[in-house]
Amino acid sequence: MRRNRIKIDPSRDEACYHCVTRTVNGEFLFDERSKETLRRMIWKVADFCGVQILTYAVLSNHFHVLIRVPRKGVISDEELLRRYSVLHPEPTSYHSARLSTVRAQLAGNDPSAQKWRSRQLALMGDISQFMKLLKQRFSIWYNKNHQRFGTLWAERFRSVLIQSTAHLLTMIAAYIDLNAVRAGLVGDPKDYRFCGYAEAVAGGTVARSGLQWIFGAPGWEEMHSSYRLLLFSAGSAGRDGAAGISPSDFASVVARNGKLPLSSVLLCRVRYFTRGAVLGGQEFVHAHVLATSAGGSGSRERRVIPLPQITDWGDLATLVAVRL
Repeated sequence: MRRNRIKIDPSRDEACYHCVTRTVNGEFLFDERSKETLRRMIWKVADFCGVQILTYAVLSNHFHVLIRVPRKGVISDEELLRRYSVLHPEPTSYHSARLSTVRAQLAGNDPSAQKWRSRQLALMGDISQFMKLLKQRFSIWYNKNHQRFGTLWAERFRSVLIQSTAHLLTMIAAYIDLNAVRAGLVGDPKDYRFCGYAEAVAGGTVARSGLQWIFGAPGWEEMHSSYRLLLFSAGSAGRDGAAGISPSDFASVVARNGKLPLSSVLLCRVRYFTRGAVLGGQEFVHAHVLATSAGGSGSRERRVIPLPQITDWGDLATLVAVRL
């Protein structure tokens, strides 16, 4: 039985989410052309849905996005048409109306225009609609270009509600941008062109604005050195090109009740970042316990678990579903 996805109502407040989705059977399906197409689609669908991509990483069998969903406001018809044109610049078999025709109908505000307006607005400002639209559009492109049919994705995407603090968002962003380093594909995340950090280093203004929002920095140079220091603190790149620290080294440090540098921990797969439901300070996480304990599967309960003290997390805890 599906559990309810934890989301903050965008009419009340903005929210940030870490979303992850994988290919069916975890197959390594995406070549460079596919990754580039998915990268471009991420930006286009985000623009249409009115959400901000803080950073992302596209790998051969999955992708991550760190998303900010702003508080909902009034969207004018002109802005609605601009967003619509991002996804549908020309008529297609699925969207046959030209923008000039739609603009004229909206100006008349007849029942069909009101229905169209409501249908488009329902797709905006929501992570579920963003991920659904992105995965559907990419699946259609991928199947058409690879002579295949059927599902491309393994399951519902996973999402973790992230408390919007600079410390935590920076940590999650670094975890995402270090994906290719963890996988042993590159030694420096700037060399992996399918992640937000590499796009920002290459001069991508939209990619830079997402990372700058996390740091609250007015310009790229003000925050880049701090972020790169976290990504490449002493020892974080592993030894001799290895993808991070070894499991045995990790286990020995934990066994001695020692702590690792945060940058080293981020080069490991931190399951709380992708398999939890909420991540933040204990007060923030507790606030979502009552709201999520009702309506879920009867075989599970939600528990607040402080993150293990293997590094300096700060006051972080996660809300997870525990099988009874």
